[in-house]
Amino acid sequence: MLHCPYCGERFEAAVEAGPDEDQVIDCAVCCRPIHLHARDGGYAAQRDDDA
Repeated sequence: MLHCPYCGERFEAAVEAGPDEDQVIDCAVCCRPIHLHARDGGYAAQRDDDA
């Protein structure tokens, strides 16, 4: 489950980024772009304007 940094909703998404890779996905609820960075076995989600 991912937590959208824009609207705050939780949703499921297919994450394809490997260790130390970035991926951009759109929130399933508000459709805004979320930058994901793989780290420590999890993912950090950032807003497009924070990346």
